[in-house]
Amino acid sequence: MRTEPRGAVGHDLRHHGDAEVRDDGSALVDLAVNVRADTPPAWLREHIAASLTSLAAYPDGRAARAAVAARHGLPVERVLLTAGAAEAFVLVARALKVRRPVVVHPQFTEPEAALRDAGHTVDRVLLREADGFRLDPAVVPEDADLVVIGNPTNPTSVLHPATDVARLARPGRTLVVDEAFMDAVPEEREALAGRTDVPGLVVLRSLTKTWGLAGLRIGYVLGGPETVAELERAQPLWPVSTPALAAAEACVGARGLAEAADAAGRVAADRAYLVAGLREFGARGLWVAEPAEGPFVLVRLPGGAVVRERLRAAGYAVRRGDTFPGLGEDWLRLAVRDRRTTDAFLAALDRVLAA
Repeated sequence: MRTEPRGAVGHDLRHHGDAEVRDDGSALVDLAVNVRADTPPAWLREHIAASLTSLAAYPDGRAARAAVAARHGLPVERVLLTAGAAEAFVLVARALKVRRPVVVHPQFTEPEAALRDAGHTVDRVLLREADGFRLDPAVVPEDADLVVIGNPTNPTSVLHPATDVARLARPGRTLVVDEAFMDAVPEEREALAGRTDVPGLVVLRSLTKTWGLAGLRIGYVLGGPETVAELERAQPLWPVSTPALAAAEACVGARGLAEAADAAGRVAADRAYLVAGLREFGARGLWVAEPAEGPFVLVRLPGGAVVRERLRAAGYAVRRGDTFPGLGEDWLRLAVRDRRTTDAFLAALDRVLAA
């Protein structure tokens, strides 16, 4: 692990997977976006549609906030609903008074982008391929008063032990843990959501990935009451729409939790199938970051940028890796899909590498 000089940028932090499937990429098989395929389910669409009769009234988030609190066994004062996790990153960057923010990379780049937009100079801790992109808490600078880390981490698919992540906590430090993909981990092992014994802990959750609600924008923050109140003061009035509130309440209810748990099991099985297929290309220089625990897999292969373009020509969109600090052009991120899609993709990859 190493740190980068303060103020270093050098990557397109605003590039995200959806850029791969816009415009001329809209007809491609999407392996670039980490939203679960074939979502939202019909019952959730119908539940959201039923909320449309209430659009004349201003959104009332109390029921959804209480539902999220109950789901994690917390008082409502520890919950803040947001327009997706992306809004939460902006609130953290703008509302909290910090001197030395540190972002642990490779990870989702929006937290750093939001901090920079808010005028902060950001330090980076870069996890190394040689260490399997695993966290060593001792490498994070002791004087950092804001630390951001993803778990499981996008794009590496590493699931850090909760004990290691909790070791980053310090008196006077805010520890932001992005758990946007934790509901795709069977039994949500290594989750910190719901913990109240870790000082300065702020956990961010998204409901857009597992439930296919990226267009609706819904997520939430779990943290100490004082921190939640500070973030809430930075929000505009009525930041979460009525349909998004209806979705939140449904997704954290009994039916939603049961379906998410079932989906996590399927994702794990489909991911294992994808990884096994990718290992067959090891003799051609392809390396898979393992063990992968998220609904996506990170791979490195010679000429990755060229391979990505040839895959597009073959009908497949994959996520480029060079926009993530700590990675370069040879890295690609692949979303986990069903086995039929995986078989077709692996056949296309075989043809591309042969060429």
